[in-house]
Amino acid sequence: MIMFRSLVFNVILFVWAVTSLPLMIVFLPFPPMVMRRVVRGWSYIVLGFTKGIVGINHEFRGLEHLPEGSVILASKHQSAWDTAIFYLLVPDPIYVMKKELLAIPFWGWYARRAQSIAVDRSAGASALKSLVADGKATVGRGNQIIIFPEGTRTAPGTHYPYQPGIAALYAKTQAPVVPVALNSGLFWPRRGFKKMPGTIVVELLEPMPEGLDRRTFMAELERRIETACACLPGLSAELVDNVPASPVENGETGE
Repeated sequence: MIMFRSLVFNVILFVWAVTSLPLMIVFLPFPPMVMRRVVRGWSYIVLGFTKGIVGINHEFRGLEHLPEGSVILASKHQSAWDTAIFYLLVPDPIYVMKKELLAIPFWGWYARRAQSIAVDRSAGASALKSLVADGKATVGRGNQIIIFPEGTRTAPGTHYPYQPGIAALYAKTQAPVVPVALNSGLFWPRRGFKKMPGTIVVELLEPMPEGLDRRTFMAELERRIETACACLPGLSAELVDNVPASPVENGETGE
């Protein structure tokens, strides 16, 4: 039954994409806010398919840690599902994404028009400068920035080195950084055909302290996210043993 539902879901998602994305081109001449609303509606429908067909629900935890106004949500990234769920969480999210994704027909055009922040990872220091400039403009408009610090999807229980872009946004935008843990890869695996029914947990953690130096910030952000992910349902708490101790709790604040 799971394989059958997964097949139905994948077919319907494909048909929905190839029929709806070309039609959305009529919104390109409209202001970026309009395009973001269209993309939000598209994402809502995809999440509806996900729940109705394969039985994937979601649960938000730690909502008390979400401040009003501009915020940077630094999230674990395990699944394509993650790119839609933040439309349900915050009012006007702006995603940080790889520049290569802008080349995807239709979807890349809409992402650009919606003012997504594209990062050219081969550009080195100039990429960071561009990220900071776009981040400041995003915060200035009152939007919420969604960034995946590892820069790619990872399987549950694993992680890649965190990229320096999140530290640059933390230091230069002055917006609060809220770490986000999740376990979406257990239900919608990256590059996986089979979708498993269940409840994905998205947990917002306490905002990062202000005034940390770059090294301390990166170590503490990684520790918080990876520790919280390891403690979510379906993952082994033994994974916490592989996460470094907190540099903040050890007094390494860089001050």
